[in-house]
Amino acid sequence: MHDETIPVVAAVISRDDCYLVARRPDHKRHGGRWEFPGGKLKPNESKERGIRRELSEELRLEVVSVEETLYSADDKGAPFIIEFVKVAVQGIPELSEHSEMGWFGLDTLVLLPLAPADALFVEHLVSVRDERNSLKDQNS
Repeated sequence: MHDETIPVVAAVISRDDCYLVARRPDHKRHGGRWEFPGGKLKPNESKERGIRRELSEELRLEVVSVEETLYSADDKGAPFIIEFVKVAVQGIPELSEHSEMGWFGLDTLVLLPLAPADALFVEHLVSVRDERNSLKDQNS
């Protein structure tokens, strides 16, 4: 058990039912796995400021808005608590840290080798989608 937790933000950026994810560099924790972009907050840094900094550094994106936290997960075996936050951006993402990136729908995301907390978040998104579809079917 870790005495102190380290807050991490992950930006959930979507367009046309696809999500922007990037592959972690091989030399980092969970290297080669896909993740929602983001990173550790600096001491006393707000979520919004941290997301703006991380997306500027990692993908050269400008943040238009930081919205609600959609999901929160522990990174097992590490002191990180990852908050997946809905974010709107402008610009074209450019790789500076990750080895590759892509826009993927949920049906493809579930097949990618995701970092563990990101996999939990994708499972959450799938269950929310399936629940909404079930409600639509009941109301048809």
